[in-house]
Amino acid sequence: MRTIKTEPLTPETFADFGDVLEAAGDYRLINEGLCLRHHDRARIDTGDARPGISIFSAVARKLPYRLTLIERHPDGSQAFLPMTQHPFLVIVAINPDAVPRAYLTNGAQGINLHRGTWHGVLTPLADPGLFAVVDRIGTTANLEEHRYLQHWTIIAG
Repeated sequence: MRTIKTEPLTPETFADFGDVLEAAGDYRLINEGLCLRHHDRARIDTGDARPGISIFSAVARKLPYRLTLIERHPDGSQAFLPMTQHPFLVIVAINPDAVPRAYLTNGAQGINLHRGTWHGVLTPLADPGLFAVVDRIGTTANLEEHRYLQHWTIIAG
């Protein structure tokens, strides 16, 4: 069996794949000093199209998780911002032949996948699987998929 253990999501370990979005680190005070603005946390890359915000409602999964498909968006980045405070699974790979990595968010993190990053499908681990998604809205399909001939099993780290 091909098994991958989850690891905590950190900006350092995720840097090759995208950005970790969280209220941590440098900030500036706004709104009469009552709000911390963690400014410009990710580069939204839409190429020649426009950015859009969509709402995704995904079915919750459980660990162990059976990974059979990865995908990528060659024309733009894709950000996932959870609308609840539940951890979710983030699966990424350098390419379809590489061993994927599986990250577990802490419940207060989102991610921005760089353009062309191979990744698993949206995988919430609790209901409701509600996310705001910021990505490219254009006329091209902007989607490539790869199905594994032999699945990977993702387990808790």
